[in-house]
Amino acid sequence: MKNLVKGLVCAAAIVSVSSVSQAAKYKEIEVKDGGSISGKVAAGSVVAKTKSFTISKDPQICGEGNRKVPLVEVENGVVKNAVVYLAKVKQGKPFPDELKNVKLDQKKCTFVPAFTVMANGGKLTAVNDDATLHNIHTYELIGKARRTLMNVSQPTKGDTVTKKVKMRKGVGMKIECDAHDFMHSYMFVAQSPYYAVIDAKGGFKIDNIPAGKYKVVLWHGFLGEVKGGEIEVKAGGNTNVNLSFK
Repeated sequence: MKNLVKGLVCAAAIVSVSSVSQAAKYKEIEVKDGGSISGKVAAGSVVAKTKSFTISKDPQICGEGNRKVPLVEVENGVVKNAVVYLAKVKQGKPFPDELKNVKLDQKKCTFVPAFTVMANGGKLTAVNDDATLHNIHTYELIGKARRTLMNVSQPTKGDTVTKKVKMRKGVGMKIECDAHDFMHSYMFVAQSPYYAVIDAKGGFKIDNIPAGKYKVVLWHGFLGEVKGGEIEVKAGGNTNVNLSFK
């Protein structure tokens, strides 16, 4: 009897976990009479920040001296590489194809691009374009914690690795090279296609949103997240949202 009860409890747990997993999966549908949100993002009191690293190996490829890695870039009052997104959207418009397969190059001991976006569940292809060993190490950013997603050695030029990226909780990914501590990159991993990278003037727009209420979030790889509160999107209408880091 005890074994039967234990089996039923385990089965229920499996069903529960499966249900949560299925509920969390984004569903692509045809959106009719969708609305939009638009606005501007201010830097607030945020200022540019860099970190200096000593280039201690492979100077013929990586360069010599020190490398200043930009952690936060601010230009004309705008934080670059910041993203506005809607949290926990269950269904809506399809993901663009280009977000499902993303390429990251390692050239002259630099990740190219230094910032990019991909869809959660998509494939990331990393290419070593340098005649030296690189070891790509990617982390899911979960608040102040981080979880390893990929840790692969690429010892020779032309080495290519492709991995499916599956985030559990976060929307940000940090990319480093274990062979060169001055190589850094950030990636926004979209849980849904309802996001926008802010432009050079701080503006953004997210369109074709099913009518309803949503939570708006502002994200930056180094600065983290800023909750923007709840907004309502009306069918065929536009909602204006202005955000600031601080």
